[in-house]
Amino acid sequence: MEREKLYGKTLNELIAVTNRIGLPGYSARQIADWLYKKEISSVDEMTNLSKRMRETISNEYEIGLSAPVSEAVSNDGTKKYLFQVLKDKYIEAAYIPEYERATLCVSSQAGCKMGCIFCMTGRQGFQGNLSSNEILNQFRSIPEFSRLTNIVYMGMGEPLDNIEEVLKSLEILTSEWGYGWSPTRITLSTIGIKDKIRKFVEKSRCHLAISLHSPFDNERVKLMPIQKTNSIKDVIDIIKEYDFSGQRRVSFEYILFKGLNDTPAHVKELARLLDGLKCRINIIRFHNIPGSELTSPAREETERFRDELNRKGIIATVRASRGEDIGAACGLLSTLKQNKQEQ
Repeated sequence: MEREKLYGKTLNELIAVTNRIGLPGYSARQIADWLYKKEISSVDEMTNLSKRMRETISNEYEIGLSAPVSEAVSNDGTKKYLFQVLKDKYIEAAYIPEYERATLCVSSQAGCKMGCIFCMTGRQGFQGNLSSNEILNQFRSIPEFSRLTNIVYMGMGEPLDNIEEVLKSLEILTSEWGYGWSPTRITLSTIGIKDKIRKFVEKSRCHLAISLHSPFDNERVKLMPIQKTNSIKDVIDIIKEYDFSGQRRVSFEYILFKGLNDTPAHVKELARLLDGLKCRINIIRFHNIPGSELTSPAREETERFRDELNRKGIIATVRASRGEDIGAACGLLSTLKQNKQEQ
């Protein structure tokens, strides 16, 4: 019989486990301490629990960590790790070292149902939500685990489409009984799902990043079908209801496409759309994916677009491109693996 995984359970869930199998109440915090503050790989290593308690736990539960099945290493130090999830699916996590920072980009779903035309993951279709265990395993099971300074939920899938498991993983990362990270070290990126944004903002103190990509409805809907039911204006109106004036940040991701969303008219409309909101725009270079006619403008044009936004009073930066020699676009590595499996 397959044993249930302990790693990825919240403290309340661990309390439920210990109650169910007849362990004393204090043992839940002891288990959480072993899971999230000590690098153990088996229940037997929980040495402040009695042998009988460990045997009772092991009868039904395991830690539940799994190593990546492969990795790709870029000349710039970026690494992409491939993990097997949901028994026969694959997802990616990207490790991005930069000066004093070491960021891990994690996935929250296998595939994606949102259908953004510039995204390789969307071409896979939706294959399933990751559990909190599978989300946090990307964090815990890479060799660079102890060096990590930041986490971004910007990998495969739409995090808010899997909000319950994502919130569980964030609770474990930021709680004193868990990893104890500051929420300001974590950013969640979403295309914008109105009711789920409210829940995320109210249940978490982590940073929020919105995929914008065009301020015009008719353009954005072609890039991102979600615009039909969750317009960027409605999403921004919701964000304006909350206080982002302290340490918590809201930002907007803007992939720049040559001849599509890079004109002075776009700068003017972005300034109008974001007026009154304390935020920044991260301009991102498009990483080519097979079969797409979309391209990035030259560096000089990208910097000119940034400078025009700055002159309008919007803080805008150009995000450095990383890992291009190992297929920087999210979903390429897992798509290749999935296709090989199906041949």
